[in-house]
Amino acid sequence: MIKAENLTKRFEDITAVDHITAEIKEGCVFGLIGTNGSGKSTFLRMASGILKPDEGSITIDGEEVWENPEVKSKYFYISDDQYFCQSGTPQELMQFYRCMYPGFDEKRFHHLLESFGLKKDRKINTFSKGMKKQVSVICGICAGTDYIFCDETFDGLDPVMRQTVKSLFANDMAERNLTPIIASHNLRELEDICDHIGLLHKGGILLSRELDDMKLNLHKVQCVLSPGMKPEHLTALDIVKSQQSGSIYTITVRGSQDEVMAWMESYEPVFYELIPLSLEEIFISETEVAGYDIKALIL
Repeated sequence: MIKAENLTKRFEDITAVDHITAEIKEGCVFGLIGTNGSGKSTFLRMASGILKPDEGSITIDGEEVWENPEVKSKYFYISDDQYFCQSGTPQELMQFYRCMYPGFDEKRFHHLLESFGLKKDRKINTFSKGMKKQVSVICGICAGTDYIFCDETFDGLDPVMRQTVKSLFANDMAERNLTPIIASHNLRELEDICDHIGLLHKGGILLSRELDDMKLNLHKVQCVLSPGMKPEHLTALDIVKSQQSGSIYTITVRGSQDEVMAWMESYEPVFYELIPLSLEEIFISETEVAGYDIKALIL
């Protein structure tokens, strides 16, 4: 488990991470969502021991991260702008990481490199941005760590490669309980992979929820109500918001699916159906209640 308590980091008069308290459980995919400057990268750099917190602490499996060489073998960090030696090759990079990570899988590294169509002896500085990201992901997967920190890792990858990387994560989660922590400014990239989402804004966590819990307790209802009825008459429902297009109302409602259906049927509408909410719609609904416009933050 990764645990942050009152975690804070400042750069002169700028507070990049502001008293964050959070837990990331093993075996889940944790998504950190936020705009540029929201604190995602700073949080990951403190989690990986690159930056020292000004206040608070961050631990991995109960051990402090800062200046603790032993805990570094538990995670692999893929930065947004990964550094490579100018004349280095994937083969040389593999040899470097093999010294750092005792469980590095050299055989799998060569297999994935070949599957991705990457030459092991080609200089990395001649690779495209997407190819460099692929090399970083392959190294991270093959390092055999318990945690992998990904800072905008999908940025620069084409749609096919994004799905390939997600499949690799899913495979290692199933086989060895890998825990990916993925920072991104794009909700849509994480919708089909994350178990838990944390929304960062101005250095703090605005919202942190299990994705399944959010989906189970928030529903979108499209309906045609009986003549003379309007959404405000549906007093038994916990309505978050409603929209009208002609005679059709689209209502976002809190509650379990069974509760929502039972109440809708009691009002005897002309027609109604429950429609699955996207992750984007869930976050818009949750944050609007708190007084934030998520569209202005991350969409």
